[in-house]
Amino acid sequence: MRISIWPGAEHPFSEVLSMARHAADTGWDGVWFADHFMPNGDDDTGPILECGSVVAALGAAVPRVRIGTLVYGNLYRHPAVVANMAATVDRISDGRFILGVGAGWQINEHREYGITLPPLRERIDRFDEAVQVMLGLLRQPRTTVDGKYYQVTDAVCDPKPVQDPLPLMIGAKGEKRMLGIVAKYADMWNAWGVPETIAHKSAVLDRFCAELGRDPKAIDRTAQALVSVGEPIPGDLGTTPVIGGSRAELADTVAQYREIGLDELIIPDELLGTGAAKLAAMDVILDVVRG
Repeated sequence: MRISIWPGAEHPFSEVLSMARHAADTGWDGVWFADHFMPNGDDDTGPILECGSVVAALGAAVPRVRIGTLVYGNLYRHPAVVANMAATVDRISDGRFILGVGAGWQINEHREYGITLPPLRERIDRFDEAVQVMLGLLRQPRTTVDGKYYQVTDAVCDPKPVQDPLPLMIGAKGEKRMLGIVAKYADMWNAWGVPETIAHKSAVLDRFCAELGRDPKAIDRTAQALVSVGEPIPGDLGTTPVIGGSRAELADTVAQYREIGLDELIIPDELLGTGAAKLAAMDVILDVVRG
């Protein structure tokens, strides 16, 4: 099972870079970065780094590890623009980029920037078309998509990514439609959840794959939860999944993820402390996962 770190977008870039370099130096497999422009909720104040700029910088400055978006919100950028960005970052990183995408959801970003946030049904319809545009541009010499929401005509993306194909990850939890889109298009799937939740969602994804005649093993399963290292799990985090506590408790949960067939565990840095303590917590987590 792979292990990756997810630095918070609110940190100064110097801190993000420090975590990413530590991950590369100590044997982690990947670094992920979220695509947001402001904190979620009523209080929208506070610094947030822009995702596309950060993954390009990490691709140039950090060796070895895979680098990915977790995940690009579809409505912020035209999918043809995203495809060209992805191809360029893959070139910058010499073939280490993973394009993570999702349908989009954060209300305050869309409201403040005047970006329409359609009802869920339309949002998913748009996302399905957008994925067709991105995959076509990244993997075909020319692409035509005549959709209701996106139209590209005999379009090119040059240069293509180093990877052939560049992996597409879709972040999704919806059991009616979104996991079906994962089954249709994705190389990787991502969701928040403790092992029980991920096992359930993964079984739904398997059923969609069966309906399409696709091997479910063709889709890597990735998941994240906040991790408490050496401290009791906080009780004030609402519905956000949290794992850990003692080292033994963390090891037990990691074993459960491995048992349900998880391919990659992604660790947000929110509960890991600051400075040297954060890097030390990363070392503990890596040691537990590597066993």
